Amino acid sequence: MLSFITEKQSSWDKLKAEERPIFIYGMGDGALKIMSVFRDKHITVAGIFASDDFVRGHSFEGYRVHKLSEIEEAVDDFVVVLAFAAGYQEIVDKVKEIASRHTLYVPDVPVVGRGLFTYEYCMENEEKIQQVYDSLADDYSRKVYANIINFKISGKIDYLSAVTTAKADIYRRIIKPNMNEIYVDLGAYNGDTIKELLEFTQGRYTSIYALEPDKKNFKKLAKFIDGMPHVYAFNSAAWCIDTELPFAAKAGRQSAITAESENMIGALSVDSILSKKPATIIKMDVEGFEREAIWGAARTISRYAPKMMVSLYHRNEDIFELPLLIKKLNPSYKLYIRHQLYIPAWETNLYATV
Repeated sequence: MLSFITEKQSSWDKLKAEERPIFIYGMGDGALKIMSVFRDKHITVAGIFASDDFVRGHSFEGYRVHKLSEIEEAVDDFVVVLAFAAGYQEIVDKVKEIASRHTLYVPDVPVVGRGLFTYEYCMENEEKIQQVYDSLADDYSRKVYANIINFKISGKIDYLSAVTTAKADIYRRIIKPNMNEIYVDLGAYNGDTIKELLEFTQGRYTSIYALEPDKKNFKKLAKFIDGMPHVYAFNSAAWCIDTELPFAAKAGRQSAITAESENMIGALSVDSILSKKPATIIKMDVEGFEREAIWGAARTISRYAPKMMVSLYHRNEDIFELPLLIKKLNPSYKLYIRHQLYIPAWETNLYATV
């Protein structure tokens, strides 16, 4: 089983065996997570560099932050470890250009939760991973699934480049939105995905329900939907039941439910919001709590089979647990997996249709 997994050695093991100096590219949360694993595995960091625009003579975790050109002048041969997320073509192209000149790894660390995604982890969950692979609706989904898993093990960006799909192609070929959608947007942010949807429906819809827990993001969302009829916005988290949850507000999209926060936020389930009414499309990008949000929409999913767009990249287990859960709730679904432009394997999503 799992013959589609060809990478056996993790990026961490390859880095541990490296004799060349290893430089981390980037700062922030991703770099902190990678450096933590480095410490656990006794992998030495030779230094840190950032894009020229971000180098101002400052330091990060005790290391002076260099420009890449400074390192290239001083060191003949070295390894680069990417430690930030690249989601725009210009940045992805820059990463690829560096990879053409240096050995580059993008070690996988979960956005939420702990543990590392390794070949051994896949073997521990062999049956579930194979079950998802076998249940996918087309050959391309199986290719994407295999490449994402091989990337997460190896840290080789070529696996992502080979299966990157344009967002418009996903809407046109899989979701196929019409002018009468009842759209539920979980993790609505500032209204960006509502805007995306409306671009494919000529601005028409039946109704929209949008949940966004972060207050600053919700203000932007409220401004975006101001004056739009039949749009219902909730400054709430998506959950399996109606309750209150500890919530940490952070910049941009990174706000999340966390037990470490004393700030409480209201949480609602899709089934509660809809109150036995149907939905035709549900999108979920709720920072690692997609499983709870799916359970909160269980009645809607099983009864009405709305088209689903679900993030698969926040937790290690998402890539197999979430497709199996949705298929369990409604066996009539056809499951597709696509990866949009992003390094690492963020923007890898599950799409379910009937």
